[in-house]
Amino acid sequence: MLTFLGGLMLIPMALDVALAREDWWSFGQSALITAMVGLFLALATRNALSASFAVRQAFLLTVGIWAILPMFGALPFLLSSTRLSLTDGYFEAVSGITTTGSTVLTGLDDLPPGINLWRGMLNWLGGLGISFIVMIFLPIMRVGGMQFFKTEGFDTLGKVAPRASDIARALVMTYAGLTIACCVTYLLLGFAPLDAVVMSMATIATGGFAPTDASFSKYQGIGEYAGAIFMILGSLPYIRYVQAVTGAPLVIWGDAQVRAYLRWIAYAVGAVTLWRVATSDMGPEPAFREALFNIVSVFSGTGFFSGSFGGWGSFAMVVALIVGIIGGCSSSSSGALTVFRVQVMGEAILTRIRLLHAPHRVSPVRYDGRAVDDDSMNALVMYVYGYILTIGVMSVLMTFTGVDMESALFGVWTSIGNIGYGYGPMVARTGTFIDFPEAAKWIMIVTMLMGRLALLAIFVVVMPRFWRA
Repeated sequence: MLTFLGGLMLIPMALDVALAREDWWSFGQSALITAMVGLFLALATRNALSASFAVRQAFLLTVGIWAILPMFGALPFLLSSTRLSLTDGYFEAVSGITTTGSTVLTGLDDLPPGINLWRGMLNWLGGLGISFIVMIFLPIMRVGGMQFFKTEGFDTLGKVAPRASDIARALVMTYAGLTIACCVTYLLLGFAPLDAVVMSMATIATGGFAPTDASFSKYQGIGEYAGAIFMILGSLPYIRYVQAVTGAPLVIWGDAQVRAYLRWIAYAVGAVTLWRVATSDMGPEPAFREALFNIVSVFSGTGFFSGSFGGWGSFAMVVALIVGIIGGCSSSSSGALTVFRVQVMGEAILTRIRLLHAPHRVSPVRYDGRAVDDDSMNALVMYVYGYILTIGVMSVLMTFTGVDMESALFGVWTSIGNIGYGYGPMVARTGTFIDFPEAAKWIMIVTMLMGRLALLAIFVVVMPRFWRA
């Protein structure tokens, strides 16, 4: 993976060379270092490979990928004219590869084109990578209730894609197809070529890195509608796309997650639009357009912004906070709790209420017509509790570093949900997290990784018992 990452660094290097930008050499150095380390690791461990792959190895590999690859992905930020510190460079790379989209960079319009392209590539690679993780690894690792999808995901594709490699191939083709369609749409709408490429990668990956400080405010109007549509497409279950292109086109709408997700988006956008029209002189169309784009951006965990949404007041921010905690669909690149978990928890609460009226009634928790087994339910409940507890603990820890409570809460919220949308006094000056103390940035880095890997994968690996087993 490191060798492959090093090879990809040659793409932004070629862009800087073509545009006669001196920063090309930073990508050349980074590519050489990354590829050589990867090659030496491969040579050093070639005799240690075995046919078996245990669950403990899956945990270690998953955590290792998302913690170590950003170290090398950060090299261009450290060596180029951006001259980021180790903390800021690693923050930017982790934010990119976890598809969070939070940034410590300002003056994006003046950055070397290669750096902006690399940021978009980190988003795109991270979105593709997490799709593999949630479709193949997390069900095997029994993390966060995702084992509920293990049988469904592999049995449903059994006739057309019996092996994980076939699923991976179909996923890559689907993911690349969506990205190309998004890029072409942006180009047709008048986006600058670099903006269209970077924003399309960030849109489908629900990553949110933009090559301009104005984000989507630069392309208000029909560009916002197009961005909202593709952000929704990027936050739907990728397993359904794979099934759709292999002969079951109606399976996407048949997914209970998809129907609930679209319905909740409509509720949130409608409420914010009506509130804005009633409390300001903004017309219905611009109020709806800005609400649609920004609510979808937060809901999907993308993190783009447009217009004046950040200044719409407390009601809009509370709605954004709630939908950001829910997140997009499971088996997509979106983070947060995900629609699936929220649906099951809601059904579990209703089931308990029914049992209060009829204690002897047999009423299992069901999702989309299937009973949720105790193993999946326990993992899911533990994840939800852990998610809420982590937000509280990390927010308090961040205030100890000197960050005000509002900025701390939204900083943790945006990190654990991999949202990227900044809010609060310490973000207001630049719209970035550059003013946060280093200790606060490291708290956000850890929280981004925890949110991306469903919390429990991190908790398991840091336990001494894991290493003694």
